[in-house]
Amino acid sequence: MSEARPVVLGYDCASPLGTEFGDQWEKAAEGRSGIGPLTRFPLREKFPVQIAGQVPAVDVAPYPFLSPRKMVHWKSPIFKYGMLVVHRALQKAGLEITAELSPRVATTFSTAIGGLDIVIDADRTMVQSGELPKPYVNPNSCVNMVGGKVSILTNATGPIVTTITACATGSTSMIVGSMMLRSGMADVAICGAVDFPLVESIVAGFATMNGAYQTTPHTPPEAPELASKPFSLNRRGFVASEGAGSIVLATPEFARAHGLKYAIELAGWFMTADAYHYVAPRQETIVHCMKGAIKDAGIAPEDIDTVNAHAASTKLGDEIEYAALKEVFGEKIPPASANKSMIGHAMGASSALESILSMEGMMRDTVLPTINYDPDPSLPIDCVPGAARTLRQEFVLKNAFGFGGCNACIVFRRVG
Repeated sequence: MSEARPVVLGYDCASPLGTEFGDQWEKAAEGRSGIGPLTRFPLREKFPVQIAGQVPAVDVAPYPFLSPRKMVHWKSPIFKYGMLVVHRALQKAGLEITAELSPRVATTFSTAIGGLDIVIDADRTMVQSGELPKPYVNPNSCVNMVGGKVSILTNATGPIVTTITACATGSTSMIVGSMMLRSGMADVAICGAVDFPLVESIVAGFATMNGAYQTTPHTPPEAPELASKPFSLNRRGFVASEGAGSIVLATPEFARAHGLKYAIELAGWFMTADAYHYVAPRQETIVHCMKGAIKDAGIAPEDIDTVNAHAASTKLGDEIEYAALKEVFGEKIPPASANKSMIGHAMGASSALESILSMEGMMRDTVLPTINYDPDPSLPIDCVPGAARTLRQEFVLKNAFGFGGCNACIVFRRVG
């Protein structure tokens, strides 16, 4: 069993800001939005949601494993983008999974929604024409299959598990991977998450829950890039989006033994269940989660330099997160930026994407901005409004909260 804290060897992502990491970072640092018109499916008349965060198409030519022939039966985009970011994260880590290393490499790369798009399409076809589903439909919709495809791609034969905690899935993936490393079950963990939930019935369902940003006769439409506004007075719900992010973790002993560089560690983590409501958050258990992660890191609240907030732009969610931050930090809440203002809410992938942006910010002494901010007098928070801020950060708290009351908090520490 390793008592040392897991370290980050590499990461990569695809988001509404782009498919190349450098481009995504540049746009985020400039405070540019990736939100635009929803075009993933034809919009019915009076469809309540008109905008979304869509990941651009990626050129698969440099990646033979993503060729049309290889992917002919893997129709859901979760597989293409999930495998892409994992491959590139391993490249950035400088890690080749050999036959010798393979049994010591765990896979916790996950998804919250999975390939439901494929089973919904198959169901509609069967209702309309009676045609039975293709043989690939069930494998596409099997929620643990994206982890399975990642393990096949990488030849990782260590422990594998899909961590489904709704919008906290990406963070939970890293926490479970870290537990495997600490327990001695593995030396490396391929973590992260992918979700492509822009499916007609799913998006409409978010609207009927009054969670997703939508237009009504009483709320005139805004430019898409202005719609996601965490912590703002006029926030109107989250903007549904897509994305994939992969983080490769390892024990520091493994990294040193193989000459692999690292500069960030997972200093602490904690998870709690609200046991309260299927959607509405609970302040008490969120506070417990934040405090637990900080305590696990062996530090005090005042040691946290910045917070990467969950901040989905919902009325109640942002209010509860602010109240929880105030309870943990008192009158000295650290700067708390909200990446969803630029990339929307990518469901299970959101906390993976946001963790990656936050870690890159630690490396660059930069705190990314919260855009579209209109101060809410009831939430007097420094959310780094408008423009990025130069700040050296040793400890960053990442918050992630999901449907069903799933809370996951991580403290990242810069060690290099």
